Amino acid sequence: MSYAQTIGSVRYTFPTLADLLAKASPARSGDNLAGIAAESAQQRIAAQLALADLPLATFLTETVVPYETDEVTRLIVDTHDPAAFSHVSSLTVGELRDYLLSDEATSERLTALAPGFTPEMAAAVSKLMRLQDLVLVARKISVVTRFRTTVGLPGRLSTRLQPNHPTDDPAGIAASILDGLMLGSGDAVIGINPVSDSPATVTKLLHLIDTARRRFSIPTQSCVLAHITTQMQAMDQGAPLDLLFQSIGGTEATNTSFGVSLSLLDEAHQQARSLKRGGIAPPGTDPNATEAGGENVMYFETGQGSSLSANAHHGVDQQTLEARAYAVARHFSPMLVNTVVGFIGPEYLYDGKQILRAALEDHFCGKLLGLPMGCDVCYTNHAEADNDDMDGILTMLGTAGVNYIMGVPGADDIMLHYQSTSFHDALYLRTVLDLRPAPEFEAWLETGAAKRLSLPKLLVI
Repeated sequence: MSYAQTIGSVRYTFPTLADLLAKASPARSGDNLAGIAAESAQQRIAAQLALADLPLATFLTETVVPYETDEVTRLIVDTHDPAAFSHVSSLTVGELRDYLLSDEATSERLTALAPGFTPEMAAAVSKLMRLQDLVLVARKISVVTRFRTTVGLPGRLSTRLQPNHPTDDPAGIAASILDGLMLGSGDAVIGINPVSDSPATVTKLLHLIDTARRRFSIPTQSCVLAHITTQMQAMDQGAPLDLLFQSIGGTEATNTSFGVSLSLLDEAHQQARSLKRGGIAPPGTDPNATEAGGENVMYFETGQGSSLSANAHHGVDQQTLEARAYAVARHFSPMLVNTVVGFIGPEYLYDGKQILRAALEDHFCGKLLGLPMGCDVCYTNHAEADNDDMDGILTMLGTAGVNYIMGVPGADDIMLHYQSTSFHDALYLRTVLDLRPAPEFEAWLETGAAKRLSLPKLLVI
């Protein structure tokens, strides 16, 4: 089915739904690289006008990646909730935008609608929205998850403490953990990107975090961001794994490039849940006392451009494919999801302006689909961006109600070689917007426990 829009005397045609979505996307370098971006501002406006008049029901009959050849498409179609969708089924994409911005679209109503939205619907309506629209709607939606801490409550901002080290040195990692904890970071997760993707390394690092957590009664959860199969081997060997991590994308071919499939994710999910390591202790009690009941065990990372970089985009724009990755994440009721928004590089998001737009789009789409969205506010050193750009993105995401951000020593990841946000950035955002950590972690901080930490104590395993 083709789509068309006339502006003045010029008629613009879009042969497929995927082409319409691509041409309606705000400008970004990745879509230019793929050869699918609008060729002019006029063509982009024509596509947005045509998209605004498109009935939402169209997305249930026309797919952007074929159902027969893509398991992500099959997941989206087969798990769609018609009852939830019935409340907006008569709307066009433009009318959905108007509804989302209205006072009628309360937090409770948007939460109930989430299972009825497909990723393509979320992506489509985001293409018609200004930055302030994306902030306003996302701020209405609270997605709360629990393991040992409760993340996503209104008025709260959590952090992933990211203590990476270029040689996986325990002393260097412990020093970064100490730094972060003393500055109030780590309530979402203490998550290490290992240099060595081996079960032995994963197990060693998990024991480092878990021993410190237990010794000092720290209400948090651990994660070592190795490949999911490596983490599964570590679990087989008795590693104290809390959250199970994996990068995911919006097409089957993208996930194949990551070495995963939906069936593998399901197997790993069941294995992690069987450990029953989660659970929230009653207020005022030892957080180690309750080690059962944590259902949110998955941690997913995504990022615009991953499908294009894997040559697995099927001619679909990178923002729509990013939203499709959220369908994969949603299926597993994760504890944490975050877009690593500027990590892939300027080939996909050229400068600070494009990174800002992508961050707010991703956060909006994830929240609309019912996900606990965080964001790694970041850029690579060869992008046209700097820390001033990151300050703007960070502040807008905080205003939009982002669940968590990254906490990296000095904002400079010395292992992954990119620029992110620091422990001090989290303190800034909490201060300016009157936000607080997760309640269990806040109670721990108020005991003064962080002041009793020391590097030698953290290193005794």
